[in-house]
Amino acid sequence: MIDKLQVHHLRNLHTLSMQTGVCNVIIGANGSGKTSLLEAVFLLSRGKSFRQHQPKRYITHGQSATTVHGSFVGGDSMAVQKLPDAQTTLRLNGQNVAVQSRLTSRLPTLLIDPATMDMLDIGSGSRRQLLDWLTFHVKPEFHAQWTAYNRLLKQRNALLRHNKLRQRKSQYLSEQDRRELMAWDKGLANHANMITHYRHLMFEAWQPHFVQIISQLLPKYADELRLKFYAGYDEETSLDELLYERLTQDAQQGYTRIGAHRADVQVLLTQSVDVDSDDCTDNSTYALKNEPATHILSRGEKKLLITALKLSQLPVLLEQSVDAVMPVVLLDDITAELDDNALQILLSTLAELSCQVFITSLDERVLPLVKTHWQNPNLFHMKHGQLSSFLPD
Repeated sequence: MIDKLQVHHLRNLHTLSMQTGVCNVIIGANGSGKTSLLEAVFLLSRGKSFRQHQPKRYITHGQSATTVHGSFVGGDSMAVQKLPDAQTTLRLNGQNVAVQSRLTSRLPTLLIDPATMDMLDIGSGSRRQLLDWLTFHVKPEFHAQWTAYNRLLKQRNALLRHNKLRQRKSQYLSEQDRRELMAWDKGLANHANMITHYRHLMFEAWQPHFVQIISQLLPKYADELRLKFYAGYDEETSLDELLYERLTQDAQQGYTRIGAHRADVQVLLTQSVDVDSDDCTDNSTYALKNEPATHILSRGEKKLLITALKLSQLPVLLEQSVDAVMPVVLLDDITAELDDNALQILLSTLAELSCQVFITSLDERVLPLVKTHWQNPNLFHMKHGQLSSFLPD
């Protein structure tokens, strides 16, 4: 658990030091720096911001770098420094480390915020990342396979893009190019098999917890909502064979169109559909039809569904992770997205789990709910990037 957080030159957080506990609530107006504080924790864990990819956009204007440092109960520490050109320095227990994954594995961080409430309506990337976050933290072997796969994929796509440019001059894949691609495709297939294997394991472990949370947040859909995993390719055939069959089309498009990088977690709603064409309904027959949930649910219901997707991952992480680390949950402006009933379920679930929570809110309406689940939450007030103790009226 983070015991002390220090932030330097991140947006309007010039110099901030925060003694933290299990539950931390930050109250403040829009633009006060609340979300930037959560961004700092996320940056420490993931090595990137959830708001802006370019460090020069979140480094305080006129400053040469931003630094986030976390001290943990038990004596461990970690820090990340970002320069405007994205150069990064990482430290773990006072020693420089080469890769962000060393920090990420020590600080699992789950974000629930308004900006992620559209993950059902956009591409598969955010849903795939959700599954991969869980897989990374529970299956240590996954990351090496994922890294190797993406390295090969980058090389393959670079050659395909180059070939697309050559096509304008009526030059196509040479025999050497084809041999090189076939060698890479064998490697891609091997890594994809392992990646998909680990994803399947985590998906199967995740699904029951999702069903349980859905029964609380969206009880009327409890028997109808389900998750479906798609590997990104037809698992009945080896990926290298599929890539060979599609090589001409991939070369024309300039990128690899199938593979583990196209995996998805689909959220489906099962409904009964009248398939009898007669007007008389007494003898009608019905069939079950699976529709993407996003086509049917209201915006408010989608918020609850996305909350269930994220929240249901925490029990899996705590049950199966090989490292006894406490996950951190970042809840940004939750009163704007969830009603009191959903908020009550969310907070009660978090309070029962072994996790550290950071909550931001525009006002103190959230405090009575928080205090029903945590006896002594740490309360802060944020104003113009300055953090102080919050004293309720």
